[in-house]
Amino acid sequence: MRENGGAASDALVVGEDGRARCWWCGADQRYVAYHDEEWGVPVHDDRALFERLMLEGFQAGLSWLTILRKREHFARAFDGWDPAVVAAYGEADVARLLADAGIVRNRLKVAGAVTNARAYLRLVEEVGSLDRHVWGFVGGAPIVRPRAASRAEVPATSAESDALSNDLRRRGFTFVGSTICYAFLQSAGLVDDHAAGCWKAGRGRGMSEEGTGR
Repeated sequence: MRENGGAASDALVVGEDGRARCWWCGADQRYVAYHDEEWGVPVHDDRALFERLMLEGFQAGLSWLTILRKREHFARAFDGWDPAVVAAYGEADVARLLADAGIVRNRLKVAGAVTNARAYLRLVEEVGSLDRHVWGFVGGAPIVRPRAASRAEVPATSAESDALSNDLRRRGFTFVGSTICYAFLQSAGLVDDHAAGCWKAGRGRGMSEEGTGR
């Protein structure tokens, strides 16, 4: 991967395959695959959305690549991110997770995942699905932002992420600040934020809308 190797701006990198991609891909092939196959592709599966939201919370203060490298282990450790199972975790489960080097061993984040699973169950009981709820914040269809020509043009938050963050906090979720929620909106395809010149710009909506892509 060559940063700006023929790319028009600092918002892009150009891979050995000649494709221009969003700058954050770097050189790691796991990152490139995530960018090409998942990031920005609309997700409508409740468990997949729950996983994305939880992983964004665990990522806070760390690189996303760290989370990608641990993602499969996270899924095993958290019982496939089944909210009903995670919501029933007790102190023994928290202790097990804090002893697991395959995940991010942060007590607040681990406990927060349990709290969020319980909040998720309440939300689904009230509104029917996480899918229906979160997509309501973007009017039911991906928001296509003006294509960023530089890194500085990519926002960290938006009116939609502010509103989602405030709603989820009111419902008892934690680690759902507006920056985390905006990253979630980008990841799950509710916002199309691929940079100007990226080969994936505008393509996400035509791809699979189910599952986590693993």
